[in-house]
Amino acid sequence: MGERRCEQCKGPMPILARAHALTCSPRCRKARSRARTAVPGELRGRDRWVRRSADKVPLRADTGRPASSTDPATWASHGEAAASAHGAGLGYVLADGDDVVVLDLDHCLSGGRLALWAAEILAACPPTFAEVSPSGTGLHIWGRGRLDRGRRIRRPDGAAIEAYSSGRYIALGHRYGRAPLVLADLGDVLDSLL
Repeated sequence: MGERRCEQCKGPMPILARAHALTCSPRCRKARSRARTAVPGELRGRDRWVRRSADKVPLRADTGRPASSTDPATWASHGEAAASAHGAGLGYVLADGDDVVVLDLDHCLSGGRLALWAAEILAACPPTFAEVSPSGTGLHIWGRGRLDRGRRIRRPDGAAIEAYSSGRYIALGHRYGRAPLVLADLGDVLDSLL
């Protein structure tokens, strides 16, 4: 059995660390928490937030009842959704007029390693926010752009790509590495993929 490492700084875990501990110190625990919950200010400033259940059903932040990806009355501010105790995490609703688009790369992460096809797509994007999906096996690439409708693409190389800009909600996971907290224009990438 190998030496346990801190998930934040990658240093060795203290000898007396509890079995379930993920970080080596309070400082690393706080930094890990901030990094995992970091989202671009451009998204935080919009009232398009919901909670999500463990099985990714969108929930209202105020009641915990089901939310709708097309009914703004069921959405909340980022602060309200983040403070809510309902569900297992956050979700963001993609709506017309926002110019926010998400590329959802399914089953592209294994053991923390990115599949070649996904790495190529990410490399083609300008620096933009990316996050690991709640399952830990997918990647969401966030940016600016617009689609007339959502798309699903399955390629022979194993690529499973979905692209959305409205009428859907995205269950947030955690920030991918040191992805920037900005939304870049993904127009050229969308054109090449779709």
